[in-house]
Amino acid sequence: MIVDSTEAFGAEGFMDAVWSAIIRLYGEHGASQTWLNLMRYDKERKLAIIRVTNDASSMVRTALALATRICDKPASLHVVSASGTLKALDKKIKQYSSQSG
Repeated sequence: MIVDSTEAFGAEGFMDAVWSAIIRLYGEHGASQTWLNLMRYDKERKLAIIRVTNDASSMVRTALALATRICDKPASLHVVSASGTLKALDKKIKQYSSQSG
C-alpha cells in the first residue's frame, strides 16, 4: 500500500493509524479477526506491506479507505495490490513502481 502524504511517518505511527481505522469501524473484536501484521515498511518510498487473513481483506481495505490522518497529520492510504505470497507481491509492486515512476 502507498501512504499518500507530504509528511514521512515511521512504522509505529503508520500502524497506529491502521489499527485506529479498523477499530473505529469494526471495534476491537472485529480488529482481532484480521490478524493484521506489518511485513515491511519503507519510510522513504512511503510503501507498506501488511498481512491479513483472506477473510478480512475486504474489511481492512474498507477501513484503510477511511483513514485520513497519521500522527495527527493529513494522509491517505491506497492499496496498490494484494497477493497470496510476498514473492508475487514483490513482483506486482516492481511492475507498479516502473509504471508510475
